[in-house]
Amino acid sequence: MMRKRETSNKAGTSNGVKVLLCEDVKALGWFGDVVEVATGYARNYLLPKGLAKVATEENLRSLAKEKTRRAEQRKLARESAETLAAAVEGAEAVIAAKANEQGVLFGSVSPREIAANLREQGFEVADDVVALAENIKQVGTHSVSLKFDKDLTVTVSVVVVAEQEDENEPGDQDE
Repeated sequence: MMRKRETSNKAGTSNGVKVLLCEDVKALGWFGDVVEVATGYARNYLLPKGLAKVATEENLRSLAKEKTRRAEQRKLARESAETLAAAVEGAEAVIAAKANEQGVLFGSVSPREIAANLREQGFEVADDVVALAENIKQVGTHSVSLKFDKDLTVTVSVVVVAEQEDENEPGDQDE
């Protein structure tokens, strides 16, 4: 007669530990969330790296203050982004680049160049805000989205003009 092997995990109990996240952890949760994870994951990764704490009442209370502080910071950042978005909406960035006779650029205009041009105009636009599917490779006027937040997007006009080469044009030389 065979006997069932007994395990230390009794029916109805979990094989994990509840932790309070101190940072946003991809595919696990956001700051302040209480999640249940495997004991080894908590002991070997989350706790030593400071990404989580054991979910005790004391830790929950202390993190509640930090959570409200971060919420206030996010609110201020959102208000700042809305103000900047309203100011930059409809702006025009003019960028000169070398191009052939057909208007095809020798290279391309990247989000970094567009953001730098807008900063020169006085707008505090970060490089990662400029949303381009691919770099601009043609002379002309292009509509470009600036994505400040998941639901805060504005459009600017980017005018790419061909650089003038003075040494090839004899009529434009200064004497």
